[in-house]
Amino acid sequence: MTADELKSIIAAGLACEHLEVGGDGRHWNATVVAAEFEGKRPIARHQRVYATLGNRMQTDEVHALAMKTFTPAEWAKQPR
Repeated sequence: MTADELKSIIAAGLACEHLEVGGDGRHWNATVVAAEFEGKRPIARHQRVYATLGNRMQTDEVHALAMKTFTPAEWAKQPR
């Protein structure tokens, strides 16, 4: 799997205002910004992103995914 493929899978299942994906083909990291995260705790946000992957985590197609999740307002406050 490539970073672009993983990004497309996440974007297809979650309306993201910003999405960055990187990694080595096995271990991935993602920054996900979605309005849907408003009012949700970090674990619920992560579960929502994992849900977009379907069974890809269980089949080891995606071995590991570390993520940072933000609402648009939280993302606007992040230093760049």
